Amino acid sequence: MPDPLKESHVDSKTDPTVANQWDDKTPKKQQIEDFYKTVDGMKIGLLTTIRDGIGPVARAMAVAKREGPDFLFLANTHSNKFSDLAGDPTAQLTFQNSSSQDWVSVTGTVVTTSNDDPRIKELYSKGTAAWFGDLGDGVHNGTAEDPRMAIVELRAKYISYWKATVGTLGFVKEVAQASLTGQVANTGMQRRLPEEDIEAMRKVPSS
Repeated sequence: MPDPLKESHVDSKTDPTVANQWDDKTPKKQQIEDFYKTVDGMKIGLLTTIRDGIGPVARAMAVAKREGPDFLFLANTHSNKFSDLAGDPTAQLTFQNSSSQDWVSVTGTVVTTSNDDPRIKELYSKGTAAWFGDLGDGVHNGTAEDPRMAIVELRAKYISYWKATVGTLGFVKEVAQASLTGQVANTGMQRRLPEEDIEAMRKVPSS
């Protein structure tokens, strides 16, 4: 049901759209499990880097592997993201499920590697070659040994995500009722995992 809005809710300290923004009631263990379940269902995200003189620049990236709260990608060292990251290693990774309205935002620091990283062979699949191509020189051939192929590893520092609690019909009903009554739509829970939680997540293996 929509949350009631009272006259006393006139500033950011008591306004329910702000004061109730975060779900601090659900046990942290459950929040972490829900984060993994949510993000593992969304394999393509937008990786946003900071480009000198421009600002945030995003591109779609397929997750090669999630290691706890951190994410690994295979990427072409000739792409602009590498020059962006050389100037500023800060990046944001976002996902959204338009069907459920669930979304995830992971902000962190990126570490890049060269083709010498042995994890490349573990992460590589035949489909990866489609994003590199074969230049016909016997070297730049889109295989795991292609010197262009490297790892982009986003190490999380702050995570926020939205977990929907209603389906499509429930969402429409909730929004309509809130609009008619002047209350605040209640369609899900927004959660945050700060750096101390993320460090603890790295110490506990996740599936």
